[in-house]
Amino acid sequence: MSYLELYDGSLEVEQITNKWYNDFRLSNFGAIITFVGVVRDEDGIDGLSFDIYEPILNSWFESWQTKAKEKNAIVLMAHSRGDVLNHTSSYIAAVCSPKRRVALELIDEFVEDFKASAPIWKYDLIDGKRVYALERSTKIDGAGIL
Repeated sequence: MSYLELYDGSLEVEQITNKWYNDFRLSNFGAIITFVGVVRDEDGIDGLSFDIYEPILNSWFESWQTKAKEKNAIVLMAHSRGDVLNHTSSYIAAVCSPKRRVALELIDEFVEDFKASAPIWKYDLIDGKRVYALERSTKIDGAGIL
């Protein structure tokens, strides 16, 4: 079972979160906490588009599994590739943990680190064109020309 799932286009939130719930509700986790990111209608965009560098994403995600495992928890994530229209989801994260406090703290840390460190490039969709969203992008630590 893969804890990291990538999909083309918008995410089917109910299907993904219900699957995670059904997969893990009998695993004796006392908390299953999800975060759903929804594309906002702002600045005249029609949606967002995403490129993902999967080798680095997989490595980053595995480091989070290691952190979570130290607290008897697991981290789950689904993200979109390509175009995602306004008012639909491009990102879902979850933490499953025996203890509520652990899950609450980990989901917050995970989502914040995702925004800062995951190798996912965001583009605005404007009039059918992808425009790099430079002002809302964060440089990944260690990125750059050697």
